[in-house]
Parts: sequence; structure tokens; C-alpha cells
Amino acid sequence: MTDILMPALSPTMEEGVLAKWHVKVGDVVSAGDVIAEIETDKATMEVEAVDEGEVTDILVAEGTEGVKVSTPIARLKDEGGAAAPKPVAKSEDAPAAKPQEAAKAASAAEAPKAAAAPAPAAPKSDSGERLFSSPLARRIAAQNGVDLKSIKGTGPHGRIVKRDVEAAGKGSAQPAAASTATTASAAAEPRKAQSLAQMGIPDGSYDLIPLDGMKKAVARRMVDSVQNVPHFPLFIDVEIDQLMAVRAKVNKMLEPQGIKVSVNDFVIKAAALALKAVPEANASYTPEGIAMHHNADVSMAVAIDGGLITPIIKKAETKGLAQIATESKDLAKRARDRKLKPEEFQGGTFSVSNLGMFGIKQFTSIINEPQGCIMSVGAGEQRAVVKDGQIVAATVMTVTLTCDHRVVDGATGARFLQAFKPLIEDPVAMLA
Repeated sequence: MTDILMPALSPTMEEGVLAKWHVKVGDVVSAGDVIAEIETDKATMEVEAVDEGEVTDILVAEGTEGVKVSTPIARLKDEGGAAAPKPVAKSEDAPAAKPQEAAKAASAAEAPKAAAAPAPAAPKSDSGERLFSSPLARRIAAQNGVDLKSIKGTGPHGRIVKRDVEAAGKGSAQPAAASTATTASAAAEPRKAQSLAQMGIPDGSYDLIPLDGMKKAVARRMVDSVQNVPHFPLFIDVEIDQLMAVRAKVNKMLEPQGIKVSVNDFVIKAAALALKAVPEANASYTPEGIAMHHNADVSMAVAIDGGLITPIIKKAETKGLAQIATESKDLAKRARDRKLKPEEFQGGTFSVSNLGMFGIKQFTSIINEPQGCIMSVGAGEQRAVVKDGQIVAATVMTVTLTCDHRVVDGATGARFLQAFKPLIEDPVAMLA
């Protein structure tokens, strides 16, 4: 028998909801069959089988909340009773199996059908801890005289896989970390929040709504960002009267196609073009150096039940307003339905958060790590401005650029806004 484990469908996922089973005990599944639906902190994902086998046990009932990653949720065997490879999600972020289960499942999946030599036993580190590695990785390491203790695994949860051993054979493997304990102890311990009772608020005077996976993930990421990133904001006012006029004309032209371009679509396009004009702002801080991104993959903040998610308009600098409008509408709808794929909300290079539709005049956002900047867009409103010595009315929108000072300093942020402002104030340039 092989345990099917609760998969990790995103880097932030620690637990999830087993929303629905598509199989029952006794069913025989084939590769590619959808066997279950898992609700993560960000979306609902389908889990597929990768081989044929019979479902012998359902270990976690449909609708169960708080199922930890790597918890066995079902069991599978092939028709001959041999262990079958466990199903994995469409995501590449499926977790490593427990050592015993990994050896059993991976041996059946990876070993040749001929009489191949068995995989060596899992080695131990200098501290006596077992090194997580696949049987195929151990076999290749033994054949090539590679010491697994010198390899840092790149598989799920640091598991050593085939590509790590092959890279070590070419001399490109990275040495394993000397001590994870040292790294952990060096990290700052977060301050523990006081209970309401400690703050003088008596029990029974409030209703407590439990935190779901999304709330926990958002809270953790925001605290990490505030603690780790040196934020600073830059503010600028832009006039959008011409933008509103151009938008009306564009939408009239696109009306037969059922496409409607929003102000936010103009903002995304202008931000993408400004990022290409000032590539230093399209960057991320890493311990190894500053990552300069080749494309402007713009994340847009979307409020959904229970939290926030940031689907991505990829290569936004290459797309027209109609395409951006179509994609943003589709992504926002599927975000609210929790139907986004991980690659659709992970990996953006820059974020846009717009609260203008709620009448918010100005605000400052928390940076979405590891991005270097996030733009906060307020409401357009009639304000008195001075033009040619005369006070006149204009529709003005305040934009705030929050920067990671390790990546984008004040001068770079200012140059980005200087590139962004004329695109918004004279949007005809974006239609070319």
C-alpha cells in the first residue's frame, strides 16, 4: 500500500481543506484522473493521479479542515497489490513523502523493470539525522561515488533528488548548510500577541471568528514584510482628465467585443511601460544580489472573501489595453472563485493596489515580497490646481509608490514616477 499525502500546493501552504473527493474506496484510477479538490490559503486546486491503481482507503473525510501538509489522506495499490506512486497535484510544489513512504513509492516509480540494483539505504548527516533523498538519487550517487552529505537538496522540503546528484557530478552542487539550527536561532523571534483577557477585555464580550488558512498566510507574509523590508513611500499627484476622455472613446470602440477598459487597466499598462523605462525599479532583493527582471509581470491586488490575492498580468509591457482588460477581468473572477493556478498568483515583479473605487484618497501599501515596489492608487477627484497662473478644476489622482530601499532608493523611485506620470496624463502614447 502507498499513502497519498496532503500536497503542498503553494509555498505558503501549511495546511488545507480537503474540499471534495472525486473517488471512493474500490475505484480504480488512471494517470491524469482528478481524485480530489484541495482548498489552500489562496485557491482551490485539483489533485491528479499519476498512475493506475485501486483506492483502498479514504483516510480524511470530505470537508475536513486544517489537514496538515504531508498527512496521509488516502491509500492506493495497483491491481497486483504492489505499491503505486502517490498522486500529486498539478502544482510542482507537492511535498516530499515521509522517508519510509518515499522509499516505497519512489522505488516502484523510478526503478527499472529489469533486475536493477536496489537503492542504498538512506544516509545520515554528521549529526546523525537521516538525509531525505529519493531512491534513484541514492542509487546514482552510489554509482558515481558522490557523497550525499555534501549536497543541498532542491526537492520539496530540501529532499535530494536526481538532478541534485547529477549536478554534483558536474561539480555544480551547492554544499549543504552547516547548521539549520544556527540560522533558526539567528532569526528574530516575533513578539507574542497578548490575549484579549490580558488587555482587559472580558470573555463573552465579543465573538471570535477563527482564522482560516488565507488569513494566517496573509498575516504571516505581512508581518515578515514589515519586519524584513525597509519600506519608504513616495507620493505624486497625476491629472486624469485626458485619461477619462480616452477611456470613454476606447470603451465605445470595444463595446461590440464586450470589452470594458478600467482606469486600473491604464495604470497597469503605464506601470509596465515605466518599469521598462526605469529597469532598476523592476527588481528584487536577494541574499545573492539584486535580481533585475526581464519582463514587467504586474500583480494586481484583488480582495476576496477572507483575504487578498494578487493575480499577475504577465509581460504587461507587451500587451494592449484590451488584452490587459480581458485578462484582469478573468483573473479577478477566478480569484474570487478560488480557481487560480499557483503560477497565476506567484512570481510577479511589481504590484498595483487600487482602492480608488472605495473613495480612498491616499494610502500606503505593504510590499509584496520579494518585489521591490508596490503602487497604491487613490480615487480621482476634482481639485483646484494652478495652470498658467490661473486656478482651475482638474481631476486629480494621488499615487503612492512604496519602495524597498535595499533595491529602489529615492532617486530611482522618483525616476520611475517621472516615467509613469506622463503616460497617465497623456495616455494616447499607450495606445500605439
